Amino acid sequence: MTEPARRVDIVFAPGVVAHRGTAEELVGRALDARGLTGELTFAADTAGLERAVRSAARRGEFVVVPGAGASFTAPAGGAIRVDFGECEADRSAGARVHIRGRGLDGLRYAVDSWYHHRFHPGRIVRYGDHPDQRVELRIPDGDGPFPVVVLIHGGFWRPRWESDLMDALAVDLTARGYVTWNVEYRRGGETRWAAMASDVADAAQAVATVPSADPERLVILGHSAGAQLALRAAADAAAEEAAVRPALAVSLAGVLNLRFAGERHLGEGAVADAVGSDWAGDRATYERSSPIARLPLGILS
Repeated sequence: MTEPARRVDIVFAPGVVAHRGTAEELVGRALDARGLTGELTFAADTAGLERAVRSAARRGEFVVVPGAGASFTAPAGGAIRVDFGECEADRSAGARVHIRGRGLDGLRYAVDSWYHHRFHPGRIVRYGDHPDQRVELRIPDGDGPFPVVVLIHGGFWRPRWESDLMDALAVDLTARGYVTWNVEYRRGGETRWAAMASDVADAAQAVATVPSADPERLVILGHSAGAQLALRAAADAAAEEAAVRPALAVSLAGVLNLRFAGERHLGEGAVADAVGSDWAGDRATYERSSPIARLPLGILS
């Protein structure tokens, strides 16, 4: 079997980078880390951008930096869009992923996303109607059913951080024999606090729809703010005697004490921004949402 091509096309609109050399250096390091090569095109004008996008699209998925508010034409799911600043999510058919608000470092995340999708693709499964109510499913080789790891990404509940943060872990765990269920969910700033908890709970229950997954051997794992959501989901599932309940919950650098995190202004006030209040203004939500206040989680028989 021929190995997929390892060349990444990256197209820049006119004026989106202040210093071309900085972008080239950053992308070069990201490509080297993944054993990839790349072709960077810095368009001189709008017509040049359109030509470069058409050319890149003929070779498969590519990365494009079109500039805030700009549109581009690509085959369905054919592009990784990068915007360095905060902006609305691009929900157009051409953008498989929209990496936004991560500065120039968004280019590194784009290269990683291209790599994982190219060489270790998953399948998108939707558990709700909102575009962010989705998971990426990866299934190991061999006969199931397999144990499952539900992955909840962090990022201080902010929209610019998405499930691509967990791609590398998902790929590694799948290679070790786990079904991986990499969850995206509606995030603070674009939704209400309760919706995030509801989404994670619904996504975990949806594991039961995967024939090769064994929900009796389910681990829920979260990183940073994702650990808060993961451990809360585990506690809620146990308390509510949900159909699918984690056998194990794992916190990686978790934000598990929301009052503590809020009082120390972690993430530039991320807790209050996400909850919609400080601890004094909504103690009940803080207590219900803080895993440290829910111990023991009740997931072990």
